[in-house]
Amino acid sequence: MAQSQAGVAVVTGASSGIGEACARRLAAAGYTVVVGARRADRLERLAAAAGAQAHPLDVTDPASVEAFARAVAERHGRCEVLVNNAGLAAGLDPVASSDEAHWRAMLDTNVLGLLRVTKAFLPLLRRAGRGAHIVNLGSIAGFEVYPGGAGYTASKHAVRAVTQTLRLELNGEPIRITEVDPGMVRTEFSAVRFEGDQRRADAVYQGMQPLTADDVADCVTWAVTRPAHVDVDLIVVRPVAQATATVVARSEPGR
Repeated sequence: MAQSQAGVAVVTGASSGIGEACARRLAAAGYTVVVGARRADRLERLAAAAGAQAHPLDVTDPASVEAFARAVAERHGRCEVLVNNAGLAAGLDPVASSDEAHWRAMLDTNVLGLLRVTKAFLPLLRRAGRGAHIVNLGSIAGFEVYPGGAGYTASKHAVRAVTQTLRLELNGEPIRITEVDPGMVRTEFSAVRFEGDQRRADAVYQGMQPLTADDVADCVTWAVTRPAHVDVDLIVVRPVAQATATVVARSEPGR
């Protein structure tokens, strides 16, 4: 694969949803895109369609993360853009009856996974020099809370804290850092949260028009294609019907 003039963009959790949309958008913007995720069959289809390079990646497995970063280093030598997108929500139970396994899965993927990937790719981002960019996919759950969401909101509050701390630690280096915090986006997110219960997942978006994965990918691509001296710190993007995590205007059934 020839290296593009725009550089190398790496996207985690790219087998579906926002990650897949980011890969497609960044490829269209001229980047050489490297995608990673656990579902190899979906990843290969995306790579073929978008002209990307695919590698298996499980962000909860340190060895997998290291192998992924090593593959990018051996082929490209550097990385201009890292999109930390891999993440999930599990369950919607109150603290009193919460499942610790759900919390472990969210913290290991959303927080420690982001940490592992960022650590592995910082040397490659530093080699890219001016204009290198880390994009962390957060959520409005990073600054709001709601009943039943303590585990997920805790993980996304942590993503916000890590992002802000990293901005301080890398100040003076030519690496930009952007946090993108979407509201309601119609992807597989809710189906995963409710363990495949499509009825409950569909009810989340009933009577309103949520964002699409491509809406969020558009924001990511816009941020990374600003001039190298411009750092877009934070993008909060919601559907127009959503005021907060719990206040959503919905049409009546049949209207």
